[in-house]
Amino acid sequence: MDQFDIIVIGGGSAGSAAAGRLAQDPACKVCLIEAGGTNDNFLVKTPGFMPFLLKNTNYRYDTVPQKGLNGRVGYQPRGKGLGGSSAINAMVYIRGNRWDYDRWVDLGCDGWAYDDVLPYFKKAECNVRGADEFHGADGPLHVSDQHYLNPTSTAFVQSAEALQLRRNDDFNGERQEGFGVYQVTQKDGERWSAARAYVEPLKENGNLRILTRTLVERLVIESGRVTGVAIRRGKSREIITARKGVILSAGAFNSPQILMLSGIGPAAHLRDHGIAVAVDKPAVGSDLQDHVDYVSSWETASQVPIGDSLAGTVRMVKAMVEHRRKRTGIMTTPYAEAGGFWRVMPDAPVPDVQWHFVPAMLEDHGREKVKGHGFSLHACVLRPESRGTVRLNTGAPAAPPRIDPNFLDDDRDITVLRAGVRLSHRIAEASPLADYAPKDRHPVNLDDDAALDDMIRSRADTVYHPVGTCRMGADADSVVDPRLKARGVEGLWIADASIMPRLVSGNTNAPSIMIGERCSEFVKAAL
Repeated sequence: MDQFDIIVIGGGSAGSAAAGRLAQDPACKVCLIEAGGTNDNFLVKTPGFMPFLLKNTNYRYDTVPQKGLNGRVGYQPRGKGLGGSSAINAMVYIRGNRWDYDRWVDLGCDGWAYDDVLPYFKKAECNVRGADEFHGADGPLHVSDQHYLNPTSTAFVQSAEALQLRRNDDFNGERQEGFGVYQVTQKDGERWSAARAYVEPLKENGNLRILTRTLVERLVIESGRVTGVAIRRGKSREIITARKGVILSAGAFNSPQILMLSGIGPAAHLRDHGIAVAVDKPAVGSDLQDHVDYVSSWETASQVPIGDSLAGTVRMVKAMVEHRRKRTGIMTTPYAEAGGFWRVMPDAPVPDVQWHFVPAMLEDHGREKVKGHGFSLHACVLRPESRGTVRLNTGAPAAPPRIDPNFLDDDRDITVLRAGVRLSHRIAEASPLADYAPKDRHPVNLDDDAALDDMIRSRADTVYHPVGTCRMGADADSVVDPRLKARGVEGLWIADASIMPRLVSGNTNAPSIMIGERCSEFVKAAL
């Protein structure tokens, strides 16, 4: 099978959904190409090993030095292997705010209002709480309440309530605003990635071929139509053809990279790398948006939080044994156990900051080992004004792309983040969380804007939600139209977070899966 009806490039959140739905039709021959492996191992399936995955099982990209972060180089881990980033993330199930999708329509993306996308969220979802107006119970993506909750996570929610920050037990329901415990993409205490949901059940189907550890070097374009892909497996190179079309779903960094390697992108930039221009499209790799995030961290004498100590190590070893036997206990933690959404700016139409509470001390994406016990609280700017780019470092397909999120370039972003960090500290100083006598690991005068801004710029980084680099729109400059069809070539659709015209107010995994679901229907209708 070197010729297929549809080729899907990328086995991540959206790509798994698109490939899986299309392959449900036995008459449609589908090839799913993934640069990484199968991710079918206990490290990926065990939620508590997530920090290990952030450090190891991914692309481990770096940014260019960030002017807005005091010249620091940021870290951009992205999932590699089937499931993509859904195989390494914190499993938090968040869709975004109704306002986000209605705003997309205002930007020219007809058919993407909240009422348009809600049926696809429900179609994808198998929520342990059952079906209702906002949730589905028959989809392939399992959404669960947490099997384990650290007492400090409960205390965090109670402290927010003590500040009159209302509780919310369903961030994906009628309203998003409030604080509570997150639902997660797990089933029976194991991570439930998009690949487990959509691809693994069909892997024995004769009409679905899954190629792992396969690098896509470029799209094959003939007479203005994408007819296949050029791939490399080990030292072998070949062309795989698509009779009806190709879906590019390699993520906000690699989708624009593959387009540019194929001659679709900013013409001058392509020529600088010796690439013949097929379509001059400046929007490819532009309009990069990401949730810039600041992590406040506190140490406690109490060993109730997860931590690095003799007692903590013994507890985690016992937890690993428990999880292997029963799929219960501490190793089911997503780490980001609780959180919330709130407006910190008076003119914000909907919540403008999201919090993730972690019952452990976190430094540098978990790459820095921290002794002792404590907790951390992320605060991220939900709708950043700063815009960045993805460009080629070289014309070599295996080379990492040049990533510039341009964090905190717009002063409005640090104004929002500053207010978010201050609220983080107010929550930590309220009982019952304050009863743990937390000691601030990065003390700063919170009343001094300049000092707080410098602290933020010295420590902030991504919370892993890049979007926008192949934006959708009705205008001729957009990369894809509202049915995800690429402009300038035939036979190509793009389906992943890169098509978002604006970043949603929340985690991007669930919206990416929804995009994959929708793309599969757009492709079926076009065939």
